[in-house]
Amino acid sequence: MPKLWNETIDAHRHAVREAILDTVTTLVESGGLRAVTMSQVAEQTGIGRATLYKYFSDAETVLQAWHERQVAAHLHQLGEVRDRAGTAVDRLAAVLKAYAAIAGRRHGGELATLLHQGEHVTHAERHLAGVVESLVAEAAEAGDLRGDVPAGELAQYCLHALTAAAAVTSETAVRRLVGVTLDGLRPIP
Repeated sequence: MPKLWNETIDAHRHAVREAILDTVTTLVESGGLRAVTMSQVAEQTGIGRATLYKYFSDAETVLQAWHERQVAAHLHQLGEVRDRAGTAVDRLAAVLKAYAAIAGRRHGGELATLLHQGEHVTHAERHLAGVVESLVAEAAEAGDLRGDVPAGELAQYCLHALTAAAAVTSETAVRRLVGVTLDGLRPIP
C-alpha cells in the first residue's frame, strides 16, 4: 500500500509542477520573460505562494525549469522531423527548417542569455549537432551532398547559418535561409 501512496503523491507533485510550467508558458507568451513573477505564477496557476515556493525558490528557478522543458520539447520535435520518411536531404531540409523556426522564436535580453547558459542547452546543442551531422553524412554517402568536407563541419555550418533565422520575420524568409544553407552543401560539379 505505501508504494501506491507514493505514486499518488509523485503524480500530484508532477501535475502541480507541470501546471506551474504551463502557466509560465502563458506568461512568457503574453508578456515575455520579464513578465514572470512568483505572484503571477501562483495566482494564475491557482495555488498559494507558499505552495509555489515548495517547488521553486524564485522566478529565475521557475524560468530555468520552464526553459529546460522547452528545450526538451524542441529536441523531441526535431527528432520526430528527422525520423519521417524521405531521403536524407529531404529529412535534413525538414530538420533545418524546424530548427530555424525554433531559432526565430528565441527571446532576447539579459534573462534569455542567462537561461541559455545551462548544461541542458549544451547537451541540446551537442544532440542537435549530432542529428544534423548524421543526416549530412548519410546524404553525402548517397552522393546528394558534398563529401569533401567532414560532416561535422558542415553540420556546424548549417546550425550557425540558421541562427540568422532569429532576425527574420516570415516563414518565406526562413525557407530562403534554409535553401541558401543547403545550397552550400551541394556537391561541387
